[in-house]
Amino acid sequence: MESLANLESFVRSAELRSFSAAARRLGLTPAGVSRNVAALEANLKLRLFHRSTRKLTLTEAGERFLISIRDHLEQLQMAIADASTEQAKPAGILKISMGPTFGIGYILPLLPEFMKAYPLIRPEWMFENRQVDLIAEGYDAAIGGGFELAQGIVSRPLAPAHLIAVASPDYMRNQVPPTDPSSLAALDGIVMRSLRTGRITERQMRNAAGELQTVSLKETIILNDPAAMRASALLGLGVTLIAKPDALPDIESGRLVRLLPSWWVDAGPISIYYASRNLLPSKTRVFIDFVVEHFEREGYPKRFAGSLG
Repeated sequence: MESLANLESFVRSAELRSFSAAARRLGLTPAGVSRNVAALEANLKLRLFHRSTRKLTLTEAGERFLISIRDHLEQLQMAIADASTEQAKPAGILKISMGPTFGIGYILPLLPEFMKAYPLIRPEWMFENRQVDLIAEGYDAAIGGGFELAQGIVSRPLAPAHLIAVASPDYMRNQVPPTDPSSLAALDGIVMRSLRTGRITERQMRNAAGELQTVSLKETIILNDPAAMRASALLGLGVTLIAKPDALPDIESGRLVRLLPSWWVDAGPISIYYASRNLLPSKTRVFIDFVVEHFEREGYPKRFAGSLG
């Protein structure tokens, strides 16, 4: 009977195309993963991988073996995880990445209640405007929008990531209110330069009728951080496009006004990203469920929708 450790080392190495990446995922050393795979090959009397200094690829026999065992391995892991979860309380360091504005505004306030419910979990939360590599950097989960899903990474949507046009009442007092997205070009614009591409981010606004219009804001101020864009709008420097959850407290207080309430930019969902649906550590599983339940209870999916002006 082949050991579970050998089979798991093989499957993760095949999925990630790397012993080192598989080792980070499994909490082992690269040498340990390599030994497990070598033991599996010796027991099966099959060569499962072509190895080189630059890459790891499956042999034809390896491809067939992966197809035949992957689903069964996942089911076995899930059964083991469910059994162990019932016995042990969630514990350990919970390393999460999230954007500063959204994370501090909507996730950090959940921490007192979460720590009271799960006192053995130690939060290690990073607030950063970048897409992290969950596996390589050792994160349990990340919260944000627009992540590119690498192999082995899944997401659970929390709410829509809709951008809306906002400005301060003081700024708009001396301006002609825009009537459609194209008329935003007449106002001072606070625009975003993408950290990834180095270009000014171009947006398309849509309405409930399905009409689309490209937004070309005047490049009066160029920034690279959504929090700075919001702060600039609050200072009365112009109009900007920011995520509705970031703008919502200021709209509700009257410090910002929403322009073109029938139009919004659909930037996809705000989601929780994590490494696998199966064999999740209990600390990660309870955190995901806790956040999802809170968002549903507070009605955030509807409140964050730009379609609801």
